[in-house]
Amino acid sequence: MNNWKVKYLERIVTPEQAVMHIKSGDRVVIGHACGEPPSLIEALVSRAADLISVEIVHMVAMGPAKYAQLGMEKSFRHNAFFVGASTRKAFEEMRADFTPCFFSEIPRLFKNKILPVDVVLIQLTQPDEQGYCSFGISVDYTQAATESAKLVIAQVNSYMPRTGGAKIHLDEIDFIVEKDEPLIELNPPKIGEIEKAIGENVAKLVQDGATLQLGIGAIPDAVLLFLKEKKDLGIHSEMFSDGVVALAEAGVITNRKKTLNPGKFIATFLMGTRKLYDFVDNNPTVELHPVDYVNDPYVIGQHEKMISINSALQVDLMGQVNAEMIGSRQFSAVGGQVDYVRGTSRSLNGKSIIALPSTAAGGKISRIACELDQGAAVTTSRYDVHYIVTEYGAANLRGKNLRQRAEALISIAHPGFRVSLINEAQEKGIL
Repeated sequence: MNNWKVKYLERIVTPEQAVMHIKSGDRVVIGHACGEPPSLIEALVSRAADLISVEIVHMVAMGPAKYAQLGMEKSFRHNAFFVGASTRKAFEEMRADFTPCFFSEIPRLFKNKILPVDVVLIQLTQPDEQGYCSFGISVDYTQAATESAKLVIAQVNSYMPRTGGAKIHLDEIDFIVEKDEPLIELNPPKIGEIEKAIGENVAKLVQDGATLQLGIGAIPDAVLLFLKEKKDLGIHSEMFSDGVVALAEAGVITNRKKTLNPGKFIATFLMGTRKLYDFVDNNPTVELHPVDYVNDPYVIGQHEKMISINSALQVDLMGQVNAEMIGSRQFSAVGGQVDYVRGTSRSLNGKSIIALPSTAAGGKISRIACELDQGAAVTTSRYDVHYIVTEYGAANLRGKNLRQRAEALISIAHPGFRVSLINEAQEKGIL
């Protein structure tokens, strides 16, 4: 028997046994998004009565995040890099914290011991013949946290697809929990007529041979619907989902024209359904790498015709983008938006696109606003912004002065708000 196989057997424990090694006051980093290890989290939460002030560090939590539920605050305190649906209430009630950080820079926090990692809980594939496991659908900050942690606890799951790129040897794992269970899935969002109109407007800006970064949600997915006539598109994106699979199977996405990593889908994490996970499993054209590589603006900028497509909640008439707050309420976070906006600005013939519906609250509020809401943070600055797209068209803000920007943005606002925006802009001396 290979030496690693002996060590593997020696390190197998139950979930309950594994989490007994977590102590009060520990900082525990959990693998990201759909790659989080459900069995390990469930076992940890079941120990709540025995623990005090365990810090749970995570970006997007796709599971129920029971550690952030009411009544858990003495045992666990969640520290979020991205406020998601299952953790938002805890943050709003001050039972959890939010740490602003560009996605690309999260690994630095762990590697440089700005946030020293006591324990990491991850989910991996089964080992190959050399004793290496793939990180599967979550490499992003998960690999850096694993390399920095004092204690590594891994759920090994046969449902986890094996992806190219980052991997970990069993020698680096302290405790192994064998637990096969279906991965968390992100079902495709509902795409309405507004999203389709936005998607069509964005697709007009995509050239043949472009390399794409796509955010999460209905708008990026809607864009994919209108790219079927394009040729030789590529993917270098922090993540991708099921819509990309359909275009790859149709021969639209080939990755042949990519300047960097030609022939390869490059991402740092994946979110989707089993269709996506089956597509990437042992697929030699798919590689997942750490986020401090995939989202590095220098790396992004090496691609010719790099196009980033992200969404926002609000844009003011100067071109400032708010993609994370509703008023003073932290709704999400920056994610990789600014990484890609800045990266595409370095790309030869690159374009960064911020796409959003023109209104919110059932048409009662204009998302194109004279000023951002009081208390809202600026996600992408007016100095970085390039294209803003709504269902009414695209505004190219690069090289435009403030008056020209205001005019361009008002022209893609909902028609019902254009007069009031003009009047307000004139009152404030913008027009």
